[in-house]
Formats: sequence, C-alpha cells, structure tokens
Amino acid sequence: MNAESIRELLHRQPFEPFEIRMTNGDKHRIRHPEFAMMAGSRLVVHYPETDLLAILSLLHAAAIEMAVPGSSAQ
Repeated sequence: MNAESIRELLHRQPFEPFEIRMTNGDKHRIRHPEFAMMAGSRLVVHYPETDLLAILSLLHAAAIEMAVPGSSAQ
C-alpha cells in the first residue's frame, strides 16, 4: 500500500470511512477525511473523542478495509 492510494481514499467523493490494519494487528478507523492527514510516508490520524493522535508509518500498513455501512466499530 502506498501514500497515493490512501490520498485517493481521503479525497473520494462521497467519502467512505475505512480502516487501516497495521502489521502488529492494530486497526485505525478513518471516519471522516478531516480526521486524517498524509505527511510523507506517514498517516496522522486524529481521534476527536479522546483528542489523541496516531502517527502511522505506511511501511507497517498491512491492509485497508472499507467500513460496512451502518457499523458502529471504532
């Protein structure tokens, strides 16, 4: 997976939430394009409910999964 494929997902109209699974098993859900930003080979994800940031190296991104409509997964 590369930065360009994630940029395309972030700019898709209409936006569709997606989840990035990392090689260590962690999952990071992107629910809105304003909650994520590409920074070189990294993705910065903001979790507004806790005001935390996750900085993800795309070298460790294993898969992208599109969210199931109506799911309430975090």
